[in-house]
Parts: sequence; structure tokens; C-alpha cells
Amino acid sequence: MIDAMWIWGAIGLLLLAVEISTGTVYVLWFGISALCVALATWIFPNMPPAVQFAVFAALSIGSLAIWKLNYKKTETHSRVGQAQGEEIGRTGTVIESVNPNQNGKISFVQGLMGSREWVAVSNESIEVGSQAKVVAVEGNALRIIKI
Repeated sequence: MIDAMWIWGAIGLLLLAVEISTGTVYVLWFGISALCVALATWIFPNMPPAVQFAVFAALSIGSLAIWKLNYKKTETHSRVGQAQGEEIGRTGTVIESVNPNQNGKISFVQGLMGSREWVAVSNESIEVGSQAKVVAVEGNALRIIKI
């Protein structure tokens, strides 16, 4: 019969492997908890299975709750490979007119976030050929104002 320590150790390593492959951070706490139970069963080899499961559940839920309470997401939107705010303030030329009811297009001399042309939205009407400045990024579109 396999010792409980080895079973909990294998479960912990398996959960950590799942965490590495998914990168969610949620499974991490379950894997660490299983490894802690493996350590506890090594120190106390006669620990009943019910106590082992109770310790695992308490450690898993407790560590997950503590992490969730203290975790602060630093950025609400992720643009991989882009400096935050790099596009704000850039000027371009409107190539399709834009108004509050219809999206248009703006073009830049030098590419912005990997492209020279972007969908543009605005609270004002801006005609083709006008110069406009980027004031915000809204999803896949740039909010612009006439300059």
C-alpha cells in the first residue's frame, strides 16, 4: 500500500503542473495545500484520512480566501507589449469622417500599436482630412478630438 504522504505529494505536484499550464493562480493554492498535507502525514504518519481531508480543505479554502482578499489587480486592461498610455496624445489624419452616430477611421504617419489605420470614435463631427488627437483607447477603437 502506498503511504498517504506519497499520494498527497503526487496530488500536490499534479495540481502545481496544472497551475503552470493554465497560469490562473487559483490552482496554486490547492497544490501547495496538498504538499502541506503530504508534509503533515510525513510528520504524523498515523493521521486519519478524515483529518487529512479536513486539513487539505481548510488550507485550500483559507489560502485562496486570503489571496483573493489581498490580491490587487494593478492594470484593468492589458495591452501586451505596449507601454500604457503610449498612444494618448498622438495626432493623425481622419481618412473616414466620424461623428457621434458613426465610427470613422484615422491614419497615422508612423504605426500606432502595430497599425497605421484605426477605427475612430468621437463625440463631435470630424471631416476627412482633418487632424485629430487621440484622447483614449476604447476597446479596438481610438477616441479622438479635432485639433
